[in-house]
Amino acid sequence: MERFYTCNCFFRDNIFLEEYKLHVRFVSESQFRNDYKNILRSLGCVSESQFRDVIGKIHAEIERRQNLKLKSAERAATIKEIYTPLHQHVYHLQESFLAPELLQMVNYCASGDATVEGLLKLIQTEAAPRVFRFPVFRKEFCNDLIEELEHFEQSDAPKGRPNTMNNYGILLNELGFDESFITPLREVYLRPLTALLYSDCGGSCLDSHRAFVVKYAMREDLELCYHYDNAEVTLNVSLGKDFTEGNLFFGGMRQVPLSETECVEVEHHVTEGLLHRGQHMHGALPISSGTRWNLIIWMRASRERNKLCPMCGKRPTLVESNGFSDGFTVDPDDDTSRNMSCSLT
Repeated sequence: MERFYTCNCFFRDNIFLEEYKLHVRFVSESQFRNDYKNILRSLGCVSESQFRDVIGKIHAEIERRQNLKLKSAERAATIKEIYTPLHQHVYHLQESFLAPELLQMVNYCASGDATVEGLLKLIQTEAAPRVFRFPVFRKEFCNDLIEELEHFEQSDAPKGRPNTMNNYGILLNELGFDESFITPLREVYLRPLTALLYSDCGGSCLDSHRAFVVKYAMREDLELCYHYDNAEVTLNVSLGKDFTEGNLFFGGMRQVPLSETECVEVEHHVTEGLLHRGQHMHGALPISSGTRWNLIIWMRASRERNKLCPMCGKRPTLVESNGFSDGFTVDPDDDTSRNMSCSLT
């Protein structure tokens, strides 16, 4: 029976307080007060009742993370039972969905003499340092996929929140996209590119992923705060629809102090993807009109994250997670990996 693991930091680190646009770590209330009371006060959390409200939201988020796999499996089962797709064909990846430019790059990477320099000539656009922009899908496929997503959104089927920062979107594994769409996209078409572009951070050994779509719209989420991803490499594809503004911006790597960071604004065109390292700090500027759908694929390399968790920056303390996985694996011949600890509450 396959076992799944996540780092213990998943339950307590990188909790996003939306009202204050702040990521925090919570081990205990005393630790949290010592670390964040002054910061929160400067951001407008001045009364004890406001502080207690923050504590309540943190406990609710920790509980959500602890029950994530169970709730996700329940939603996926219900969706499979009650939801009838509008466009069944979009669930199965076909080369006809893909942009000719992407296929050309993949074919080049399959040649025996492919080099980083040769691939960069085909990509053409380095939108920010080691952030690459290129067409991923054809426009017709993007339109069909958005119609399918909107059809699902309007249905009575249950929906899960894509992550702690985006309130609107869809977890693609729950909708049934993983096995026949996202996995072959990662293995056949994206890994040949990442193997050349990001060989220093696991690009040649990406072996799992988390995929979701996020939605930005007026009176809903408009923007996304500065953050890094739980991934070795991320692909972010702009699917459409009609919207204005909403460009992305990139700063330095997670390890670079914010005071030393200069951000670069990057245009994100419909059908095009931005490929970047997961630890590259970035965000999305607000849209000013319309609706915007983006496909996000966090691609993980267990060989890299088994040595250093990308979220806490430490050697991971693994917790068996009853099916939920953050891309970690356990070597049965490694005695250190069997001495797992768990301090969940």
